[in-house]
Amino acid sequence: MARDALASLAALPPLGRADQVAEALSRHIDEAHLKPGDRLPTERALMQALGIGRSSLREAVSQLRALGVLETRIGSGIYIRKPVSARTVHLPLSIEPRDLAGGLLLTLEVRRGVEIEASMAAARRRTPEDIARIETALDEMERVHLREGTSGAADLAFHLTVYDASGNPLFRQVLEQLRGHFERFWAQPFDRPDFAGRSFPFHRRLFEAIRDGDPKAAAAHTRAILDIVEEDIREMSR
Repeated sequence: MARDALASLAALPPLGRADQVAEALSRHIDEAHLKPGDRLPTERALMQALGIGRSSLREAVSQLRALGVLETRIGSGIYIRKPVSARTVHLPLSIEPRDLAGGLLLTLEVRRGVEIEASMAAARRRTPEDIARIETALDEMERVHLREGTSGAADLAFHLTVYDASGNPLFRQVLEQLRGHFERFWAQPFDRPDFAGRSFPFHRRLFEAIRDGDPKAAAAHTRAILDIVEEDIREMSR
């Protein structure tokens, strides 16, 4: 590939996170005047240009896929789906709370609105493939929880499958814009591995409600999970 094709890309700092990679890719798409249907450079070329590993690149590509910007074609490469610029792709929402508890409680209000609606939509629209993905993620979450007493990333992965089963890509896009805030719920807040551990059984009930096509029950179980999260925030921050 010609060197000037990657001229807008430069090596990222060693501790760069996926959002930095996503911003770099969107800037490259913009400055290289790539159009929908155009293909990005190969993974190897992007990794070399940005000075990153495969996992960081794939996480960033996953974020941009969730935003509807990119698509991956197996055996062919990564393609542009819609016009994009560094200014419009990643606009992380920010708050400046006085403490961790305050930030978590503010974010929790948003989680309630988004996740309850997403779970209800998932119960109405889930496909057999969605049900299989949710159950696989739930089984992994339960396996990790029973082994380690906490589930962290596996818990987040479960909730992402529910978002995807909703049939509304905007739910996943909202999460991507708030990912930094949302991820704090799965990063053992207050250094407590038991944070929200009491909500563990409700995840199986949520899955069953979605599988059975029961939006009301799905909303109730999601609300129960988030109520426990709020109780733990208030209790553990004292």
